[in-house]
Amino acid sequence: MSGLIVGLLIGTGLFTTWSAFWDRAEKQDRARSRVLLKVEDSLTQAGLSGVSFNQLLAGCALSALLGAAVAFVFFPVPALIAVIAIAAAFLPWTLVRSRALKQQRALSRTWPEVIEHLGSGVRAGLSLPEAVSALAHRGPTELRRDFAEFAADYRVSGNFSRSLDRLKGRLADPIADRVIEALRLARDVGGNDLSRLLRNLTQFLHDDLRTRGEIAARQSWTVAGSRLAVAAPWAILAVLSTRSEAASAYKTPLGSTLILLGALITIAAYRVMIQVGRLPNEERVLR
Repeated sequence: MSGLIVGLLIGTGLFTTWSAFWDRAEKQDRARSRVLLKVEDSLTQAGLSGVSFNQLLAGCALSALLGAAVAFVFFPVPALIAVIAIAAAFLPWTLVRSRALKQQRALSRTWPEVIEHLGSGVRAGLSLPEAVSALAHRGPTELRRDFAEFAADYRVSGNFSRSLDRLKGRLADPIADRVIEALRLARDVGGNDLSRLLRNLTQFLHDDLRTRGEIAARQSWTVAGSRLAVAAPWAILAVLSTRSEAASAYKTPLGSTLILLGALITIAAYRVMIQVGRLPNEERVLR
C-alpha cells in the first residue's frame, strides 16, 4: 500500500513538472507567433509584403557585417566596432518600421474618405460588394489598387467574406479591420444601421486624427532634440577614435568597458525617451 502511494506521489510530481515545462513552451510559441505577426504586419504596411521574416533576418545580418567592416577601416577600436555592428544589425528593421508607421499615418488620413464613400454608396442603394468594389475607382488613390484586387477577387469567387479576409490581409491596418468587420456583420445579419455606424466611425476618426496631429506637432521638437542628444556623444567618440592616441586609450579594458557601458546607457535612455514620447498605436485585435 505504501509503495502505491509513493508511486502516485512520484507520478504526480513528474506530471506537474512536465506540465510546467509544457505551459512554458506554449507561452514561448505564442510569444514567437505574436512577434512574427507583428513583423509581417510591419512588412505589409511598408509595402514589402513579398519579403519574408527570414529574408529580413538575412538583411540584418548582412547590415551588421557591412557595418563592422566599415567600422574596422575607420575606427580601429574593437568595442566601438562591436557597438556599430549591433547598431547596423537593427538598421533594416528600423527602416522597415519607420516606413510602415509613415505609411500607416498616411493611410489613416484616407479612411474617413473611404467610409464616406461607403456610406454614400449604401445610401444610394448599392449592395455592400458593389459599394466596396466601387472604391477601386472612387476611393483614395493610395487604396485603389487594394480595392481593385478585392473587386477582381469577388468577381472570381463570389464569396464576400473570403474576399474581405484577403483585403484585410493586404491592408494589415487596425482601422481597416474595424471597417471590414462592420461590413461583414452587416452582410451576415442585415444591419439596418450601417449608415449610422459608418457616420459615427468617420466622426471618431476625424477627432482622433485631429488630436494626434496636435500632440505630434507639440512633441516634434522635443523628440528631435532628444535624438540629437543621444547621437551627439557617439559622433564625438567616432571622431576621437580616428586619432591614434584616443584609439589606444579606448583599446584598453577600461576604455572598452566605458564604451560598452555607454552603449547600454544610451539604449536604455533612448527606449525611455521613445516610450514617453510615443503616441499609443492601435493594435490589430480583429484579424
